[in-house]
Amino acid sequence: MALSLSQSLIRASLPISQGAEAKVYKAQLSETSLPILLKYRFQKHYRHPSLDNNLTRTRIAGEARALLKCLRSGVNVPGIRMVDAAEGVLGIEWIEGQSLRKLLGGTEEEGDDLDVEATDTELENPLKDYGVSVEELMKLVGIEIAKMHKIDVIHGDLTTSNMMLRRPKSVESTLAAELVLIDFGLSYQSTLTEDKAVDLYVLERAFSSTHPDSEPMFATVLVAYANVMDKDWPAIRNRLEDG
Repeated sequence: MALSLSQSLIRASLPISQGAEAKVYKAQLSETSLPILLKYRFQKHYRHPSLDNNLTRTRIAGEARALLKCLRSGVNVPGIRMVDAAEGVLGIEWIEGQSLRKLLGGTEEEGDDLDVEATDTELENPLKDYGVSVEELMKLVGIEIAKMHKIDVIHGDLTTSNMMLRRPKSVESTLAAELVLIDFGLSYQSTLTEDKAVDLYVLERAFSSTHPDSEPMFATVLVAYANVMDKDWPAIRNRLEDG
């Protein structure tokens, strides 16, 4: 039986990581195309095949819809390159850069390391090549999350591992650093204030558990978030403070 395009791509791709739900590869659609990130939701043998197929289709389609909505609204997320819900495969833009978890000195968790390998210079001063300070970076985080919440997309897994800072194309580049939100596998649509507050709470817990003395950093995130959310912020703040 001939292999599908998705299966052929997976076989020819470089494995990057594997989690409980998916395997991630660095792939190319053709010899001359730019690399893409291939996310493959493999079969779960502990589930009934029909249930597993339905869940896989739903989750791939849902992640693609969330990315598309973000892209159309100007939220910085990876572009979509291919969707094969039947095979459980989603192909998205490959982001050259590093996760915030690594840039801020956190230890990567197993399966989270999707960024490029750090150089010695980056280890000494990780943000130097990106032309941003920690404070500027935290403002970018707050702005992107607010833009996402403005269109009622809830990420569902906001951690510093799921945020990438795009690497400038050259040292001389005058373009501002760009923060990119990634991994929308747990995302969903919601207008509820509580769901947006929970998204922020998850990020706050991620900061406190991964990055020592991170209270000032998260406070800067919230200031930038509040500026974008404007009149919607007080209700979200109250729910966040209620825990």
